[in-house]
Amino acid sequence: MIDEIKKTFESQIEKRLGLTKVGSPLFVKKSSGLQDDLSGKEKAVGFTKEDEEFEIVHSLAKWKREALGKYGFPVHTGLYTDMKAIRKDEEVDATHSLYVEQWDWEKVIDKSDRTIDYLKETVKAIYKSIRQTSIIMKQKYHFLTLDLPKTIYFITSQELEDLYPDKTPKEREQLITKDKKAVFIIGIGDKLKSGISHDLRSPDYDDWSMDGDLMIWDKFLDKAVEFSSMGIRVDEKSLLSQLEKSDTMDRLSLPYHQKIVKRELPYTIGGGIGQSRICMLILEKTHIVEVQQSSWQTKSEKELEGYKFL
Repeated sequence: MIDEIKKTFESQIEKRLGLTKVGSPLFVKKSSGLQDDLSGKEKAVGFTKEDEEFEIVHSLAKWKREALGKYGFPVHTGLYTDMKAIRKDEEVDATHSLYVEQWDWEKVIDKSDRTIDYLKETVKAIYKSIRQTSIIMKQKYHFLTLDLPKTIYFITSQELEDLYPDKTPKEREQLITKDKKAVFIIGIGDKLKSGISHDLRSPDYDDWSMDGDLMIWDKFLDKAVEFSSMGIRVDEKSLLSQLEKSDTMDRLSLPYHQKIVKRELPYTIGGGIGQSRICMLILEKTHIVEVQQSSWQTKSEKELEGYKFL
Protein backbone atom coordinates (compact mmCIF):
# COMPACT_ATOMS: atom_id res chain seq x y z
CA MET A 1 0.00 0.00 0.00
CA ILE A 2 2.87 2.39 0.71
CA ASP A 3 4.22 2.02 -2.81
CA GLU A 4 0.69 2.41 -4.20
CA ILE A 5 0.18 5.67 -2.33
CA LYS A 6 3.48 7.02 -3.60
CA LYS A 7 2.78 6.11 -7.23
CA THR A 8 -0.73 7.58 -7.04
CA PHE A 9 0.55 10.84 -5.58
CA GLU A 10 3.32 11.08 -8.17
CA SER A 11 0.78 10.77 -11.00
CA GLN A 12 -1.22 13.58 -9.41
CA ILE A 13 1.65 16.08 -9.14
CA GLU A 14 2.92 15.20 -12.60
CA LYS A 15 -0.49 16.10 -14.02
CA ARG A 16 -1.26 19.15 -11.87
CA LEU A 17 2.18 20.79 -11.88
CA GLY A 18 3.59 19.67 -15.24
CA LEU A 19 6.55 17.83 -13.73
CA THR A 20 8.87 15.09 -15.03
CA LYS A 21 10.50 12.58 -12.68
CA VAL A 22 14.33 12.52 -12.75
CA GLY A 23 17.20 10.94 -10.85
CA SER A 24 19.15 13.00 -8.30
CA PRO A 25 22.40 12.90 -6.31
CA LEU A 26 22.80 11.61 -2.76
CA PHE A 27 25.75 13.97 -2.17
CA VAL A 28 27.18 17.20 -3.60
CA LYS A 29 30.54 19.01 -3.50
CA LYS A 30 30.79 21.23 -0.44
CA SER A 31 32.43 23.95 -2.56
CA SER A 32 29.50 24.10 -5.01
CA GLY A 33 27.11 25.94 -2.69
CA LEU A 34 24.36 23.46 -3.58
CA GLN A 35 23.87 22.09 -0.08
CA ASP A 36 20.61 23.05 1.62
CA ASP A 37 21.62 24.63 4.92
CA LEU A 38 18.06 24.32 6.33
CA SER A 39 17.93 26.63 9.36
CA GLY A 40 21.72 27.09 9.32
CA LYS A 41 22.34 25.08 12.49
CA GLU A 42 22.34 21.56 11.05
CA LYS A 43 25.65 19.91 10.13
CA ALA A 44 25.82 17.69 7.07
CA VAL A 45 27.24 14.18 6.99
CA GLY A 46 30.25 14.25 4.69
CA PHE A 47 33.39 12.59 3.38
CA THR A 48 36.58 13.47 1.55
CA LYS A 49 37.72 11.96 -1.75
CA GLU A 50 41.17 12.94 -3.08
CA ASP A 51 41.20 16.28 -1.25
CA GLU A 52 37.64 17.23 -2.33
CA GLU A 53 34.91 17.46 0.29
CA PHE A 54 31.45 16.04 -0.35
CA GLU A 55 28.27 16.25 1.77
CA ILE A 56 25.18 14.05 1.93
CA VAL A 57 22.32 16.34 0.90
CA HIS A 58 19.82 17.74 3.40
CA SER A 59 17.52 18.40 0.46
CA LEU A 60 17.90 19.34 -3.20
CA ALA A 61 16.52 22.89 -3.01
CA LYS A 62 19.42 24.40 -4.96
CA TRP A 63 20.45 21.42 -7.10
CA LYS A 64 17.01 21.35 -8.75
CA ARG A 65 17.15 24.97 -9.89
CA GLU A 66 20.59 24.49 -11.39
CA ALA A 67 19.40 21.30 -13.12
CA LEU A 68 16.43 23.12 -14.70
CA GLY A 69 18.82 25.69 -16.14
CA LYS A 70 21.40 23.13 -17.24
CA TYR A 71 18.88 21.04 -19.16
CA GLY A 72 16.88 23.93 -20.57
CA PHE A 73 13.42 23.21 -19.16
CA PRO A 74 10.79 25.51 -20.73
CA VAL A 75 8.77 27.97 -18.64
CA HIS A 76 5.95 26.31 -16.63
CA THR A 77 7.54 22.86 -16.78
CA GLY A 78 9.69 21.25 -14.13
CA LEU A 79 11.08 18.20 -12.42
CA TYR A 80 10.64 16.17 -9.29
CA THR A 81 12.78 13.51 -7.72
CA ASP A 82 12.61 10.78 -5.11
CA MET A 83 15.02 12.46 -2.69
CA LYS A 84 16.81 10.53 0.06
CA ALA A 85 18.76 12.38 2.73
CA ILE A 86 20.39 12.10 6.13
CA ARG A 87 19.77 14.78 8.75
CA LYS A 88 21.86 13.70 11.71
CA ASP A 89 20.80 16.64 13.89
CA GLU A 90 17.07 15.95 13.48
CA GLU A 91 15.01 15.79 16.66
CA VAL A 92 13.55 12.29 16.36
CA ASP A 93 9.86 11.90 17.19
CA ALA A 94 6.61 10.50 15.74
CA THR A 95 7.02 12.36 12.43
CA HIS A 96 10.82 12.79 12.22
CA SER A 97 13.68 10.35 11.73
CA LEU A 98 17.34 10.74 10.79
CA TYR A 99 16.51 9.35 7.34
CA VAL A 100 14.48 11.66 5.10
CA GLU A 101 12.33 10.65 2.14
CA GLN A 102 10.60 13.41 0.23
CA TRP A 103 9.52 14.46 -3.22
CA ASP A 104 11.75 17.38 -4.09
CA TRP A 105 10.24 19.36 -6.97
CA GLU A 106 11.06 22.52 -8.91
CA LYS A 107 9.33 24.38 -11.75
CA VAL A 108 10.51 27.12 -14.12
CA ILE A 109 8.42 30.28 -13.95
CA ASP A 110 8.43 33.67 -15.61
CA LYS A 111 9.55 36.69 -13.62
CA SER A 112 5.95 37.94 -13.75
CA ASP A 113 4.87 34.77 -11.91
CA ARG A 114 6.75 35.82 -8.78
CA THR A 115 3.56 36.73 -6.92
CA ILE A 116 1.56 35.53 -3.92
CA ASP A 117 -1.31 34.60 -6.26
CA TYR A 118 0.93 32.26 -8.25
CA LEU A 119 2.22 30.76 -5.01
CA LYS A 120 -1.35 30.13 -3.82
CA GLU A 121 -2.39 28.46 -7.08
CA THR A 122 0.60 26.12 -6.82
CA VAL A 123 -0.19 25.31 -3.19
CA LYS A 124 -3.77 24.49 -4.17
CA ALA A 125 -2.51 22.07 -6.83
CA ILE A 126 -0.32 20.25 -4.30
CA TYR A 127 -3.11 20.09 -1.73
CA LYS A 128 -5.53 18.74 -4.35
CA SER A 129 -2.93 16.07 -5.18
CA ILE A 130 -2.81 14.98 -1.54
CA ARG A 131 -6.59 15.01 -1.18
CA GLN A 132 -7.20 13.15 -4.46
CA THR A 133 -4.65 10.50 -3.50
CA SER A 134 -6.52 9.93 -0.23
CA ILE A 135 -9.85 9.65 -2.09
CA ILE A 136 -8.45 7.12 -4.56
CA MET A 137 -7.03 5.00 -1.72
CA LYS A 138 -10.30 5.18 0.24
CA GLN A 139 -12.26 3.98 -2.78
CA LYS A 140 -10.03 0.92 -3.01
CA TYR A 141 -9.51 0.24 0.70
CA HIS A 142 -12.78 0.85 2.52
CA PHE A 143 -11.28 0.63 6.01
CA LEU A 144 -9.54 3.98 5.46
CA THR A 145 -11.42 6.95 6.92
CA LEU A 146 -9.41 10.12 6.12
CA ASP A 147 -11.68 13.00 5.07
CA LEU A 148 -9.73 16.13 4.12
CA PRO A 149 -11.47 19.49 3.56
CA LYS A 150 -12.02 20.51 -0.06
CA THR A 151 -10.11 23.77 0.26
CA ILE A 152 -6.99 24.99 1.99
CA TYR A 153 -6.92 28.11 4.17
CA PHE A 154 -4.24 30.79 3.61
CA ILE A 155 -2.83 33.08 6.29
CA THR A 156 0.42 35.05 6.57
CA SER A 157 2.80 34.49 9.46
CA GLN A 158 2.23 38.12 10.52
CA GLU A 159 -1.56 37.71 10.49
CA LEU A 160 -1.08 34.57 12.57
CA GLU A 161 1.06 36.45 15.10
CA ASP A 162 -1.55 39.22 15.26
CA LEU A 163 -4.25 36.60 15.85
CA TYR A 164 -2.38 34.84 18.67
CA PRO A 165 0.13 37.42 19.98
CA ASP A 166 0.68 35.63 23.29
CA LYS A 167 1.50 32.26 21.69
CA THR A 168 4.73 30.84 20.28
CA PRO A 169 4.95 30.24 16.52
CA LYS A 170 4.53 26.48 16.99
CA GLU A 171 1.51 27.01 19.26
CA ARG A 172 -0.01 29.29 16.62
CA GLU A 173 0.44 26.60 13.97
CA GLN A 174 -1.40 24.10 16.13
CA LEU A 175 -4.28 26.48 16.90
CA ILE A 176 -4.94 27.66 13.34
CA THR A 177 -4.59 24.18 11.83
CA LYS A 178 -6.89 22.57 14.40
CA ASP A 179 -9.47 25.21 13.51
CA LYS A 180 -9.13 25.20 9.69
CA LYS A 181 -7.85 21.57 9.22
CA ALA A 182 -5.69 22.45 6.17
CA VAL A 183 -3.59 25.63 6.21
CA PHE A 184 -0.78 27.29 4.28
CA ILE A 185 1.23 29.81 6.30
CA ILE A 186 2.80 32.45 4.01
CA GLY A 187 6.05 34.28 4.75
CA ILE A 188 8.58 32.29 6.75
CA GLY A 189 12.16 33.37 7.43
CA ASP A 190 11.99 37.12 7.88
CA LYS A 191 11.38 38.80 11.22
CA LEU A 192 7.83 39.67 12.30
CA LYS A 193 6.69 42.80 14.15
CA SER A 194 7.62 41.07 17.42
CA GLY A 195 11.25 40.93 16.27
CA ILE A 196 11.33 37.14 15.87
CA SER A 197 10.85 34.91 12.84
CA HIS A 198 7.97 32.47 12.58
CA ASP A 199 10.63 29.86 11.76
CA LEU A 200 14.18 29.80 10.43
CA ARG A 201 14.87 29.42 6.72
CA SER A 202 18.10 29.37 4.76
CA PRO A 203 18.51 32.77 3.05
CA ASP A 204 19.52 31.49 -0.38
CA TYR A 205 16.68 29.43 -1.84
CA ASP A 206 13.15 30.62 -0.81
CA ASP A 207 12.15 34.27 -1.07
CA TRP A 208 10.97 34.86 2.51
CA SER A 209 8.09 37.05 1.32
CA MET A 210 6.70 34.33 -0.98
CA ASP A 211 7.27 31.02 0.76
CA GLY A 212 5.51 28.99 3.42
CA ASP A 213 4.46 25.71 5.04
CA LEU A 214 1.52 23.47 4.23
CA MET A 215 -0.03 22.17 7.46
CA ILE A 216 -2.76 19.52 7.87
CA TRP A 217 -4.51 18.50 11.08
CA ASP A 218 -3.82 14.79 11.61
CA LYS A 219 -6.69 13.46 13.72
CA PHE A 220 -4.82 10.22 14.42
CA LEU A 221 -1.85 12.11 15.88
CA ASP A 222 -4.17 14.82 17.23
CA LYS A 223 -1.87 17.59 16.06
CA ALA A 224 -0.91 19.76 13.10
CA VAL A 225 1.74 18.25 10.83
CA GLU A 226 3.82 20.04 8.19
CA PHE A 227 3.59 18.22 4.85
CA SER A 228 5.45 20.65 2.61
CA SER A 229 7.83 23.58 2.86
CA MET A 230 7.95 25.46 -0.43
CA GLY A 231 8.12 28.81 -2.10
CA ILE A 232 9.04 31.06 -4.98
CA ARG A 233 12.83 31.08 -5.08
CA VAL A 234 15.10 34.08 -4.58
CA ASP A 235 15.92 36.37 -7.45
CA GLU A 236 19.08 38.47 -7.61
CA LYS A 237 17.61 41.21 -5.37
CA SER A 238 16.03 39.07 -2.65
CA LEU A 239 19.15 36.88 -2.48
CA LEU A 240 21.35 39.88 -1.65
CA SER A 241 18.82 41.24 0.84
CA GLN A 242 18.42 37.94 2.69
CA LEU A 243 22.14 37.20 2.77
CA GLU A 244 22.68 40.61 4.33
CA LYS A 245 19.91 40.11 6.89
CA SER A 246 21.32 36.72 7.90
CA ASP A 247 24.96 37.89 7.94
CA THR A 248 25.95 35.31 5.32
CA MET A 249 27.28 37.57 2.55
CA ASP A 250 30.33 35.30 2.29
CA ARG A 251 28.17 32.85 0.33
CA LEU A 252 28.23 35.21 -2.64
CA SER A 253 31.60 33.76 -3.60
CA LEU A 254 30.06 30.31 -4.20
CA PRO A 255 29.30 29.24 -7.79
CA TYR A 256 25.56 28.74 -7.25
CA HIS A 257 25.04 32.16 -5.74
CA GLN A 258 27.06 33.85 -8.47
CA LYS A 259 24.77 32.31 -11.08
CA ILE A 260 21.72 33.84 -9.39
CA VAL A 261 23.31 37.29 -9.14
CA LYS A 262 24.35 37.13 -12.80
CA ARG A 263 20.85 35.89 -13.81
CA GLU A 264 22.27 32.70 -15.26
CA LEU A 265 19.62 30.49 -13.59
CA PRO A 266 15.88 30.47 -14.37
CA TYR A 267 13.30 31.91 -11.98
CA THR A 268 11.65 29.00 -10.22
CA ILE A 269 9.20 27.82 -7.60
CA GLY A 270 9.78 24.62 -5.66
CA GLY A 271 9.78 22.70 -2.42
CA GLY A 272 9.73 19.37 -0.69
CA ILE A 273 6.80 17.08 0.15
CA GLY A 274 7.18 14.50 2.89
CA GLN A 275 6.61 10.98 1.60
CA SER A 276 6.43 9.23 4.96
CA ARG A 277 4.06 11.82 6.40
CA ILE A 278 1.62 11.47 3.51
CA CYS A 279 1.68 7.69 3.95
CA MET A 280 1.12 8.10 7.70
CA LEU A 281 -1.80 10.45 7.12
CA ILE A 282 -3.60 8.29 4.56
CA LEU A 283 -2.92 4.98 6.32
CA GLU A 284 -3.91 6.43 9.71
CA LYS A 285 -0.59 5.67 11.40
CA THR A 286 0.75 7.34 14.52
CA HIS A 287 4.51 6.91 14.08
CA ILE A 288 6.88 7.23 11.13
CA VAL A 289 8.41 3.86 12.00
CA GLU A 290 5.23 2.23 10.67
CA VAL A 291 5.82 3.46 7.11
CA GLN A 292 9.59 3.92 6.82
CA GLN A 293 12.66 1.72 7.11
CA SER A 294 15.40 3.56 8.99
CA SER A 295 17.99 3.03 11.71
CA TRP A 296 17.22 4.10 15.25
CA GLN A 297 19.17 4.71 18.42
CA THR A 298 18.86 1.97 21.02
CA LYS A 299 16.77 4.22 23.27
CA SER A 300 14.37 4.84 20.37
CA GLU A 301 14.09 1.15 19.51
CA LYS A 302 12.91 0.40 23.02
CA GLU A 303 10.26 3.09 22.75
CA LEU A 304 9.08 1.69 19.39
CA GLU A 305 8.65 -1.94 20.37
CA GLY A 306 4.86 -1.66 20.30
CA TYR A 307 4.65 -0.38 16.72
CA LYS A 308 4.01 -2.60 13.72
CA PHE A 309 6.60 -2.35 10.95
CA LEU A 310 5.20 -2.47 7.41
